[in-house]
Amino acid sequence: MSGLLLRLAGPLQSWGERSAFTPVRDTASFPTRSALIGMFAAAEGISRNEADLDRYQDLRLTVRVDRPGVRLIDYHTAGGGFPKDRPAATTRRHYLSDAVFVVAVTAADQTIHRLADALTRPHWAPYLGRRSCVPDEPFLLRRHVDDPEEELRTRVPLSRTGPRTEDSEGLQSGTIPVEFLLEQPPPADQSEQPVPVDVIDVNDVPVSFAQHGRSHTSRRLHRTQLPVSRSLAGPPQTLIQRLIDYAHLEESA
Repeated sequence: MSGLLLRLAGPLQSWGERSAFTPVRDTASFPTRSALIGMFAAAEGISRNEADLDRYQDLRLTVRVDRPGVRLIDYHTAGGGFPKDRPAATTRRHYLSDAVFVVAVTAADQTIHRLADALTRPHWAPYLGRRSCVPDEPFLLRRHVDDPEEELRTRVPLSRTGPRTEDSEGLQSGTIPVEFLLEQPPPADQSEQPVPVDVIDVNDVPVSFAQHGRSHTSRRLHRTQLPVSRSLAGPPQTLIQRLIDYAHLEESA
């Protein structure tokens, strides 16, 4: 088993939780499994109606929430220019503004190599939930790491909106509490107090991406805060360079 690391950042993201097209197009507060698998399938050149989703069944996804973003609602119309008896359709589309997530994808080595190759040279360009939401660079942080979840906790630079004081973080120990969403319980640490965990069920496991037959099943997530070294935050003005340096470490290895 090994993994890769994706950094999902951009002006806007939208991770819809409902498959039906409704007047209100919502967004989850984190990247959904359905959206991430859709991104992988698109990178591999697999169309909606051809997608064999069993090939992604064994992926384990861990999300680190660097910045949760701010919710934004856009009033959107479609169909302008129709006759008067056919008014334009309207929707309210929800987005996350200025959010940043880092995703650890763990799977068999062969699967990780396949996905990394596809994400490096995607058939269809990746986007953050909607085609208008283009990801920032660097997008694919690492193509291959032995333990991507440990990398999230110990090595991947942390994106913050600005410097934070010791009091606002509530810590004097050199660590920062950061939100994680895990598909399995968080690792136990006998030297510290047990971490509070919020167990949630989400309906975002894709069964079919077919245009007129989308369907999903549920999975269980463990939402918690884990300590991350304060050194990973660093000065905000150096973030991009630190991310580039981290991504290039793999090339020089």
